[in-house]
Amino acid sequence: MQKSLPPYEILPGEVSMEEIPGSKMEMPQGPTMMPQGTTVMSQSTTVTVEQPPPPPRDHLVWSLFTTVYGNVCCLGLLAFFFSVKSRDRKLLGDNSGALSYGSTAKCLNITALVIHIIIVIIVIIVVAVILAAAHARAMSPYG
Repeated sequence: MQKSLPPYEILPGEVSMEEIPGSKMEMPQGPTMMPQGTTVMSQSTTVTVEQPPPPPRDHLVWSLFTTVYGNVCCLGLLAFFFSVKSRDRKLLGDNSGALSYGSTAKCLNITALVIHIIIVIIVIIVVAVILAAAHARAMSPYG
């Protein structure tokens, strides 16, 4: 059982809502109210727009620099290899494969970087110790 809708009236172009009969009724006591028996229906539509997730990172530039400047135990070359595979997977649309290869490249880059930093620190310490020993030997009266 559906209620029949009242007939629609075409409004002239320059009519404001206050001029429409029955849309507003001023009461002497207070606020404006709709007359008794008036049904007001409103319809709303909610649109949810989801942004696609960002593409996975392949860390190609980082792997290239690791390969050129800090290729400790060939970790930089392996990271570069996995970065290229990650980029290929990303271009094919396989985001899970690209994410897997990208995270492997990232771990290899971090490992190579840490090992490279440790080696640089050890070299600096060894050079400082050798220079200190040479300086002490040069300053010694028995040297």
